[in-house]
Amino acid sequence: MLSGILFVLRNGLRWQDAPTVYGPHKTLYNRFVRWSRLGVFARIFRHLAKPGADGDTIMMDSTHLKAHRTAVSLRKGGSARGQLGARRAA
Repeated sequence: MLSGILFVLRNGLRWQDAPTVYGPHKTLYNRFVRWSRLGVFARIFRHLAKPGADGDTIMMDSTHLKAHRTAVSLRKGGSARGQLGARRAA
């Protein structure tokens, strides 16, 4: 149930567009509303934000980076393909 709620919210979907794998969309919506009113999400996030046993703090961030598919081949001093060609020639 929690996965379904997070999926809908993360992807900005309407509740009706939730994949059927998560169950009926009305159930997802009703559970979301009930848990919100009861403060379930606030308690979850409060617990996750507590410092760990070692005093460490865990940071949560909703951003992500997407690199272009050619970014993998870039190396310092030129492309990997160019360096391979130079090695073969040598």
